[in-house]
Amino acid sequence: QVQLLESGGGLVQAGGSLRLSCAASGRTFSRYAMGWFRQAPGKEREFVAVISWSGGRTNYANSVKGRFTISRDNAKNTVYLHMNSLKPEDTAVYYCAADRGNVVHTTVAWYDYWGQGTQVTVSS
Repeated sequence: QVQLLESGGGLVQAGGSLRLSCAASGRTFSRYAMGWFRQAPGKEREFVAVISWSGGRTNYANSVKGRFTISRDNAKNTVYLHMNSLKPEDTAVYYCAADRGNVVHTTVAWYDYWGQGTQVTVSS
């Protein structure tokens, strides 16, 4: 009963920034860990970032540490991914996912719900 809707993707030049949003509806959002994953054509879906439902823990892929920041606003049922210093290799469809728990899992298999994805394209 959880629906996730990503937004905020688009075309940006290298070095630029984007903020992705994921709006959740249905079951209680505040008790879910929320993650961001991405998938480029011909590539496996990979972990990007996750934040616990309590907000006390986050985890990031090594490739985005120091550039991306995940946050959540439970009052708005929304999780964000702030992306700075974007690189062409960040180009992918970005997916929001929800995990029933407070553990910051980094693998696809642990997530129960997924959004439809939003395209991020970074030009050189």
